[in-house]
Amino acid sequence: MRSVFVSGTDTGIGKTHVSCALLRSLQSQGVKAIGMKPVASGCEQGAAGLRNEDALALIAASHGNVDYASVNPYAFEDPISPHLAAADNSVSIEPGVISAAYQRLQAQADFVVVEGVGGWLAPLGNSLMQADLVHQLRLPVLLVVGLRLGCLNHALLTARAIEADGCRLIGWIGNRIDAQMLRIEDNVETLKRRIQAPLLGIVEHEDLSRAEIGIDRLDEAARVLLASPDT
Repeated sequence: MRSVFVSGTDTGIGKTHVSCALLRSLQSQGVKAIGMKPVASGCEQGAAGLRNEDALALIAASHGNVDYASVNPYAFEDPISPHLAAADNSVSIEPGVISAAYQRLQAQADFVVVEGVGGWLAPLGNSLMQADLVHQLRLPVLLVVGLRLGCLNHALLTARAIEADGCRLIGWIGNRIDAQMLRIEDNVETLKRRIQAPLLGIVEHEDLSRAEIGIDRLDEAARVLLASPDT
């Protein structure tokens, strides 16, 4: 069984886009891959309950018929930090609940892509952090870097925080969220020299509401993850 935790340098920098691209690439190589969004805020109320756009995109890119509650066990309506949303709803985000949902997905798949919420240090509770989930599920981390002005600082700080939390950064993906960014290639080269994990791909940014799950694939990244003893 192989899995990876997808984190990002900020909110709205393309974690879902990258996760869906990775799911498609894994499946193109004959791997039964399923996406998971353990915690999501900014959900819409419908007939079936609260639903999150990112979680639905992951399901659409996943193998087989996947139960929404397993993909997204904690869904909150307000688009705010999850620890605030949970407190507003008198809910405590429990790692055990997430672990049980993860195990249900494991039973259906060869590979689970677990997408975090917000940036790496977005809290999940008074003391619970995303690093705690990564440790509990024993996952390596794939970092999505939003390529825009300021990305050097955001990416290097995030990589340092992941390592300081005792987690394994297995690689990073660049997402061109600002098509007009100056010196983008030089910024990428700077990150390649300074992040102690390999660049596994660059994707073009897409609006999920417009492009659904997009068209990008990350075939090389998928091959690296499948070959790694850490996943």
